Amino acid sequence: MQNNLRPESMARITNFELANAFIDEQIAEIRAQVGDKKVLLALSGGVDSSVVAALLVKAIGKQLVCVHVNHGLMRKDESENVIKVFKDELDANLIYVDATDRFLDLLNGVSDPESKRKIIGAEFINVFADEARKLEGISYLAQGTIYPDILESIKQAEGKKAVKSHHNVGGLPEDLNFELVEPIKLLFKDEVRVVGEALGLPHAMVYRQPFPGPGLGVRCLGAITRDRLNALREADAILREEFDINGLAEKVWQYFVVIPDIKSVGVKDDSRYEGWPAIIRAVNTVDAMTATIEEIPYAVLHKITSRITNEVEGINRVLYDLTPKPSGTIEWE
Repeated sequence: MQNNLRPESMARITNFELANAFIDEQIAEIRAQVGDKKVLLALSGGVDSSVVAALLVKAIGKQLVCVHVNHGLMRKDESENVIKVFKDELDANLIYVDATDRFLDLLNGVSDPESKRKIIGAEFINVFADEARKLEGISYLAQGTIYPDILESIKQAEGKKAVKSHHNVGGLPEDLNFELVEPIKLLFKDEVRVVGEALGLPHAMVYRQPFPGPGLGVRCLGAITRDRLNALREADAILREEFDINGLAEKVWQYFVVIPDIKSVGVKDDSRYEGWPAIIRAVNTVDAMTATIEEIPYAVLHKITSRITNEVEGINRVLYDLTPKPSGTIEWE
């Protein structure tokens, strides 16, 4: 299972029996690959990195060093929650790195989506390299790469352009000596969740709202500015709160806000007010290869619109994206 393309003979993981067989196979492969060396893992708290962490803990225990990097592109209170759950409650070997200024300085003025993704991905590797230099015996970098990441990143034989690059696909720079450990790279998202439950991870963690590696960097469209990034973070928090209140949080697979780098004329306090539009996206999917649009009740949309336009500085409109995948991707960038 070391190839980048999933074997046709590989059964879909749909139950605990298949999941446990996969877990046993991966534990054996991890032990054979890693030996007595240490492994560095980016732990975002999402299902992919959490499942990888659980697999590695079962396979190599304290040889695993988890690192949570706050790149300044996290959702509201995201880093605080990761620390609370993994360090305080689960007693994981967790290192917290606040690299906000480091990432945002590199992204200053960069508007091309692929350039932003590549900058974020490369800087993740640099951050891990810096952390590894402080530790002894780090030889491997574990990643939560899953199969859709690979499918969307490689160029197909007929010459189609890659849909997008992913920060966790493509390996490490040649000047680094880490080898990759990617135990779930042949799984679709629904299979990762089955494996996570078989590993005994909490239900809330396994079904946690998906969040891309580049974070809000691919939802703050165009060149990222701190004021628009802050507006995005607050608007997204309102959306998630209202989905929780109205019973939509577990009904919708992924929901979020994007804010483009455009302004329109609005009215605030009886005066002209130029602001950004906040665009809501809510989709359902099984494997992340296709996605359908979730119909949100108008009463809920009106409440979200009212809250965002009244509570978030810089936003004067709220829009709703009705585009499925395809023709759109789940993320805008």
